[in-house]
Formats: sequence, C-alpha cells, structure tokens
Amino acid sequence: MPSPTITLVTITPNPAVVGQSVTVTATVIPVGAGTPTGTVTFTVTGATPPSQTVNLTGNTASATFTNLGAGVHTVTATYNGDANFTSSTGFNSVIVIQGLTTTTVVSSPDPSQLGQTVNITATVAPVGPAMGTPTGTVTFVITGVGGGTFVQPVTGSGQATLSISTLGVGTHAITAIYSGDTSFLPSAGSDTQTVTPGPSATTTTLTSSPNPSMVGQPVTFTATVTSNTPGSGTPTGTVVFTIDGTPTAPVTLVNGVATYTTSTLSAGPHTVTAAYTSDSPDFTNSATTTPLTQTVNKVNTLTTGFAVQLGAGQPVSFVGFVQPVPPGAGTPTGTVTFTLSQGATTVFSGSAPLDPSGFAVLLNGTTQPAGTYKLVTAYSGDATFNPSSDNRDVIIL
Repeated sequence: MPSPTITLVTITPNPAVVGQSVTVTATVIPVGAGTPTGTVTFTVTGATPPSQTVNLTGNTASATFTNLGAGVHTVTATYNGDANFTSSTGFNSVIVIQGLTTTTVVSSPDPSQLGQTVNITATVAPVGPAMGTPTGTVTFVITGVGGGTFVQPVTGSGQATLSISTLGVGTHAITAIYSGDTSFLPSAGSDTQTVTPGPSATTTTLTSSPNPSMVGQPVTFTATVTSNTPGSGTPTGTVVFTIDGTPTAPVTLVNGVATYTTSTLSAGPHTVTAAYTSDSPDFTNSATTTPLTQTVNKVNTLTTGFAVQLGAGQPVSFVGFVQPVPPGAGTPTGTVTFTLSQGATTVFSGSAPLDPSGFAVLLNGTTQPAGTYKLVTAYSGDATFNPSSDNRDVIIL
C-alpha cells in the first residue's frame, strides 16, 4: 500500500519586486522508507502561465515564475504521487512589492534664447532588480517667469516630454515628479534651464495710403516692425521696399516704423513687399509674408472747348484745354476732336494734338454762316488719363 507524503514549499526571494524572477521549490518528504518519484505541479495566482509541472530530482522540484504583478500571490505545489507514494499538496505565499524608480531630467537646448522652444524630457527607469517599463504621469514644476506646473503622460519608452517656449530670461529650476503606478513607486528628479535674452523674432507688416490711388498722386507705403511675444522692445534697423521687383534704397526705422512715398506709379496694379534688416543682436530679420497690391487708377480729366472768330464772316478757330482732376497730376497727351453741329446736322469735325501745356489748337477750322451752333470738344484719353468732353453753345458772326 502507498506511503503518505508531505510537501513543503519555499520561495526565493520572498518578498520580491515587480519584474524579479521568483523560484518556487517543493520538497516532498516520505512518511516511511524510500524516495518519492514523479512530478510536482506548481500553481501561482496571477502568473502567466499560471502553472508548471516539473519532475522530481531526489525529493525536490523547482520552477521559476516571472512578471508577477505587485501584490500577494498564493503558491500551490502538488506532488502527483507514484506507485509507492500518495500525492500531497503544500502552500505558501509570495509578496511582490512595487519597484523603486529613478527619474532623470534633461532640457534641450540649454541655454536657450528668449522665445525659443525648449524640450524638457523626464526619463523614469526601474531600480534593479525591478524590471519593466513604468507608466503613469510626470508633473513638471518650473520656477520663474513663464513657468508653472505641467502634467505629461509617460510613454512606452518610459519618458515624458514637455515643450515650452514661454520661459523668461534667467535660470529656471525644473522638478519632475513621477506619479508611480501599480507596479512602480514614485520618484523625482531635477534640472535647471537657462534662458538668455537672444534675438527676438520680429514681424513686418505693410500698408499703403491711399489705396487705390491715381496716377501722379503721392502714395505712402508704411512698414511696421514689431517684436514677437514673449520678446519685447522696439526693433531698429532698415526696411527695403520692393515695388514690382525693383527695390528702394534702405529706409531707417523710426520707432519701429519706416515709410516710403512715391508719385511715379503708372496706372494698373503694383506688387509691393517690405523686408526688415536688423542692426541689433536683439532682433531677427523679417519680411512681409504676403505681397501688398497697390492699385493705381487713371486720372480723370476736365476738358474745356472754345470757338474763336476774329471778325464777322472770318474763319472759326478752335481751342481745347485738358487738365487733370486733383488729386491726379501730370500732363495729358493725345488728341482733342472738335465737332460743330446745328440741330441734328454736323457741319464740321476736326482734331488737333495736345501740346505740353495741355492745349489743342485748330486754326481756321471752318467758315460757317452766322448763327448759333453746338460745339463738342472731346479729349481721347491716353494710357494715364481718362477721356472727357465739353459741350457748349457758340455764336458765329
């Protein structure tokens, strides 16, 4: 008849930490003569896999379990018996505690310039013999202007990263506090970040007045250069205005503003940009990102016509005068057509070119019977000036 047995269970190490391998040993003691043979089945709650079956060697068997989570795990060792010995079961418990961690902090670039983005990285690592990758969050506490408290998640690489561009000039203390999780204990690390004034980024904006304008009318282009937040101060240096691909001479900024005035723009649309060049290490160069379109319209004109007769029965001469309507300016070119009619009948039509003074003169244009006539004086217009006309009654003697 088979002899009874007693199974004892020991665990090494106990307690263990998260990620540490645990070795479970069963010792099968016979109650009677002989040596038990066969197998032992080990079961550990929460293990993956939860059980292993191992052959006895002498009167002992051992199995190793890994990746046990934090907590208390029940260990069962069952000797399965043989022809001479009956089965028996032993029990024990293994305590798995949370692993210690270290948190290290680095920032880059360090030092940084005012307004520059700084990447702050906290790396959370387990302290041996604990193994695995911590999860949870890291709270970054940053002192000084532009700092504050920021919570970031720990990624699969065990790192948490904060990107920040609001830090003011000076040295900032950084503390990274790891929250811990079910497997790992909290920890903290520290670093410092130095922010130097550096050059402040700038923005250049461009406006014009008036827009639209007329040919010959003075147009003022204004470039305003400002320091981008969190930078401060008033940029100095020069601005070059480029009109239709042709740059102007550099214009000096005054209180962050540069102006350029011209009255030589032709009719039509004009593309204008402005580029700022800093003369100080405190500010960066900048330029307009979108060109400004300056629209220049043709100049309206005023035409006045006269009929001139030296005496009764003498030939009639015609005089036309064309002038720009303010704010337009310049000298119109082209021709003036004089049309003389009586009732619905045109009795004469002739043209004369404008001279540099804006006059068109047609001498001895026609001889007509005495009476009242209608004189239409029409200016043809040119590339810069709009057409116009004059309509009035004249008396021929």
